[in-house]
Amino acid sequence: MRKYFLKCISCGKEFREDEVDYYCPDCGERRGTLEVVYDFEQVRKQYRCSSLPLHRKGIWAFDFLLPFEEEVDPPELLVGNTPLYRSDSLARKYGVAELFVKDDGRNPTASFKDRASAVAVAKAKAKGFDTIFCASTGNAASSLSGLSAVAGMKSVIFVPATAPTAKITQLQVYGSKILAIDASYDRVFDLSMEIGMSMGWYCRNSAINPYLLEGKKTCALELAFEMRDNLPDFVFVSVGDGTVLSSFYKGFDDLIKLGLISKMPTMVGVQAEGSAAIMKTYERGYPFDPVDFEASTVADSICVGKPRDVVKACRYTKAHDGLFLSVSDSRILRGIIELARETGVFAEPAGAAAFAGFRKAREIGIVDERSRILVVVTGNGLKDLKNVSAVLPEVKTLPPEKDVIEEALR
Repeated sequence: MRKYFLKCISCGKEFREDEVDYYCPDCGERRGTLEVVYDFEQVRKQYRCSSLPLHRKGIWAFDFLLPFEEEVDPPELLVGNTPLYRSDSLARKYGVAELFVKDDGRNPTASFKDRASAVAVAKAKAKGFDTIFCASTGNAASSLSGLSAVAGMKSVIFVPATAPTAKITQLQVYGSKILAIDASYDRVFDLSMEIGMSMGWYCRNSAINPYLLEGKKTCALELAFEMRDNLPDFVFVSVGDGTVLSSFYKGFDDLIKLGLISKMPTMVGVQAEGSAAIMKTYERGYPFDPVDFEASTVADSICVGKPRDVVKACRYTKAHDGLFLSVSDSRILRGIIELARETGVFAEPAGAAAFAGFRKAREIGIVDERSRILVVVTGNGLKDLKNVSAVLPEVKTLPPEKDVIEEALR
């Protein structure tokens, strides 16, 4: 008996891994996104044999809940096992019981997306591919680029030409084939699918590849194994395509089915106001017909007007009584600065969106003084300096004269 099978999120049709690679052929690439469903009897047996040395294995410590039947040949980079900080100063400032920050900007290429790319690269190797592609605004691209390089695979990256320079530079350093296209992320995504699939490359695109979510859910697994049944009441995470949010639901739900935790925190998906396509879709209600539009936000990592994992994100949110919030770009940029000064964690705009969502939730009474909070920072601030620099004061150059310097200090 196999450890897992694939199931269409919309029609419920089930597939073996060798029957389909990416999505349900009947429902299509948006409505037919697939979820990995495990045989938990097998998972329990594998878990009992696991010693979980997180400090050495990172996400691969959770191989009992990852979509591989045989022994995995992972890329040789430590992905996962990122820091979890408790901020007493922020808890006091906002009047909540406890506040934690999960800093996933500490992954090898400085973003949460390394979790997904590590699984995608391992899966591509297991399936016999030598080239893997994706469309990205930056983080998924640099993540795939770095993990492909260390695994000895070729990577082809489709990015909007507006992607931050730091992220494109990462791709160049890692040696990817870069296709910077003068179009929105959503158009770039469509082009990548047309070209990448016709070339016979393995696809690492968000939601299209069902195994990405399994890599991303390891963040939820880490939190649960570190905190056990002392998990927070609310987890705030930024949302673009929807897969990151879905991964937290999936991770916690898998652990409940495994009997390792008893309940799931309330998940709060935070979107930028100019890119809140999933929130708008959710507000229209079941069956969650996607609401698409031209997205615009300083948070490039979640600037998505045509989200691909919208149906799964909405269905999981409804099933588990989750919430959505949207925040302005100004709140996001202020959040970067406040989070850095209070916790020392420098978040890129998408990462700070989660913190901005927490602040808004506190203001409108979603969370209160009894609430225990966790904010997930999905990317490092060095990825995008341009936007936050615009709201910081100019640093003036001083002459090498003692009197002038002392005057400046005053």
